[in-house]
Amino acid sequence: MELSNHQHVNAPQQAVWDALNNPEILKSCIAGCESISATSDNAFEVVVAARVGPVSARFKGKLTIVDAHAPTSYSLVFEGQGGAAGFAKGGADVVLCAEEQGTRVQYTAKAQIGGKLAQIGSRLVDSAARKMADDFFTAFEQTLAAAAPAVTTPAEEVMAAPIARTSSGIPYARLLPWIIGLSAAAATAFTLLR
Repeated sequence: MELSNHQHVNAPQQAVWDALNNPEILKSCIAGCESISATSDNAFEVVVAARVGPVSARFKGKLTIVDAHAPTSYSLVFEGQGGAAGFAKGGADVVLCAEEQGTRVQYTAKAQIGGKLAQIGSRLVDSAARKMADDFFTAFEQTLAAAAPAVTTPAEEVMAAPIARTSSGIPYARLLPWIIGLSAAAATAFTLLR
């Protein structure tokens, strides 16, 4: 199975890259995500509870980021198991392109699935995967928008008190809470449900 799409995120490329590489942000944006934990600098374990048609399961997966070129692209490989519900394994490519009004996130994920997931039909699985990806990007953009500094005019800047922020302009506390969309965990989550 293959899922390929792009999304526009109304945030600078570096901020999108940073957020897509932050497990806590990803966890908060992936529906049903119970945990994302780093096992090394480029490897993660993910647990997602999800329902695809009549199949409900708790999927446990491992993903590894390979060929990363910050802040423009990376690839990842993953494998996940949902008990009797089935399994998924495959890979994904994510490319971030700076645009005038934000960042374009392009992604392609390819997966092999088995078990009950493979028996319920590709249209239902593809539909669930696309919905999960759309929901992820909606939550992801809302998270970035909430963390972004307010745009002020020069007169407002004179009157406003300075606000401490990270080098990417996002308050550090908001970064703590990482495809979906689609970075590593986001791609894994929607691919596990394909």
